[in-house]
Amino acid sequence: MESEALVRQYYDALDQHEYGVLEDVLAPDFVQRRPDRTFEARESFVRFMREDRPNPDTSHELEAVIADGERAAARGRVRDGERVLFEFADFFECADGQIVRLETYSR
Repeated sequence: MESEALVRQYYDALDQHEYGVLEDVLAPDFVQRRPDRTFEARESFVRFMREDRPNPDTSHELEAVIADGERAAARGRVRDGERVLFEFADFFECADGQIVRLETYSR
């Protein structure tokens, strides 16, 4: 799967609470670094999103997804209904049809 399609599938899985799909798009050794924490494995990230996410009813409004080979970047907003909670920029590294690394920046 192309990295742009993989990234879009990642956001769709988060927004639709499709945690099996989320597991499929993330590599077992997936790492996410973000301002407030780091996840060192797919299992811990998926468990957090399923059980501990502070606001599970948010959605990702993507402004742009740009991909070049196995790298992709996405920019957008996280919304709670009509309210924008924050803006984000995500930088993805993909390999073998899965996301292996994600760096998240927000404001």
